[in-house]
Amino acid sequence: MSESSKQHHERFVSHLTRNTIALILAGGRGSRLKEMTDWRAKPAVPFGGKFRIIDFPLSNCINSGIRKIGVLTQYKADSLIRHIQQGWGFLSGEFGEYVDLMPAQQRMEGSWYAGTADAIYQNLDILRARSPEYILVLAGDHIYKMDYGAMLGDHVEREADLTIGCIEVSLKDATEFGVMHVDDDRRVLDFIEKPEKPPVMPGRKDTALASMGIYIFNADFLFEQLIKDADTPNSSHDFGKDIIPSVIDKYRVNAYPFLDLQSGEQSYWRDVGTLDAYWAANMELIGVHPDLNLYDNTWPIWAYQAQTPPAKFVFDDDDRRGQAVDSMVSGGCIISGSSVKHSLVFSNVRVNSFTTVKDSVILPSVNIARHCRITKAIIEKGCNIPEGTIIGEDRAEDEKRFRVTPGGVVLVTPDMLGQKLHFAR
Repeated sequence: MSESSKQHHERFVSHLTRNTIALILAGGRGSRLKEMTDWRAKPAVPFGGKFRIIDFPLSNCINSGIRKIGVLTQYKADSLIRHIQQGWGFLSGEFGEYVDLMPAQQRMEGSWYAGTADAIYQNLDILRARSPEYILVLAGDHIYKMDYGAMLGDHVEREADLTIGCIEVSLKDATEFGVMHVDDDRRVLDFIEKPEKPPVMPGRKDTALASMGIYIFNADFLFEQLIKDADTPNSSHDFGKDIIPSVIDKYRVNAYPFLDLQSGEQSYWRDVGTLDAYWAANMELIGVHPDLNLYDNTWPIWAYQAQTPPAKFVFDDDDRRGQAVDSMVSGGCIISGSSVKHSLVFSNVRVNSFTTVKDSVILPSVNIARHCRITKAIIEKGCNIPEGTIIGEDRAEDEKRFRVTPGGVVLVTPDMLGQKLHFAR
């Protein structure tokens, strides 16, 4: 984008964002997270010590100046709904700002949401009544920080009907994404879901352009395509499989690369859709200079946070010292005569004496008794780890009780410990 174009975008971005409705698709289960989504939707999964996954796209909207937001829910949405009601009710209705929950209601069809496009189609009457100029469609299950205003400016400047946010990935990884074949002007020529042989980017040999699941539509254009898709026999009513391939030849569809505006390099984006990816993304936050900076006051991540006292570290004997090294420890925690190393600990966790926790993600309200050794684990919310428990040292023993991932991460849930906590968390 030229300097004059940047100035044009900055001057009018407030107009663009004010006339945009963001729709966050948050109804998916996220089955690859296994037992972590048995009792909650994937966007409600805790992340980063005090957040939930959905806080990232929601915060991106707020920080981008988009204050009209709909969250489309379906699968086991109770904890997600409570989180949004408790933490995202601060927008001003007097100024037309809102975060609205849009559960599957069978408003236009006698069925639940059948696909990503159908989820929006079934709320078409609501959207038309609000008369937006642009619709921003977002996945509710990715971790990243992005200024959607810049993407909106690019969409309008290029007179596109549809703009697709994209990232650069290796050809090996591209087989798991929707991949775009583009020309030198970023015009999308083809869109292929999970191709065996992904098309390479122009001027590259080993890199493909993958969809982030972020779309900007001109509103009237989207409504027209949703109605057409709803009337199409055998459609799966999905953006990647149906809507996008059907409009590429006739309309202006552009790719928008998610790059750092200053360095021009690939910006941080993570799909935490597997247990190994979830563990790794949390571990990245502990680094000295993490790619995702949660301490950036210019782009805060907003979230509901219960009022808790500061974390406390007690006892200072040689064999019983409360300490945390290379770790993040949230409010309400008590590290009592125990050692936490290179781990991320959520709120209201208690780690008792003579216990060592290493390379692990400990979700809220966990109690770890004395004389435990926990290594490379994800401990689910509400677990009460018995005294003397050893996790992460003997894979064969771990597999008898818990889930062990291909990468060697051990997932522990209350159910696996015989502690039946069947409620949305």
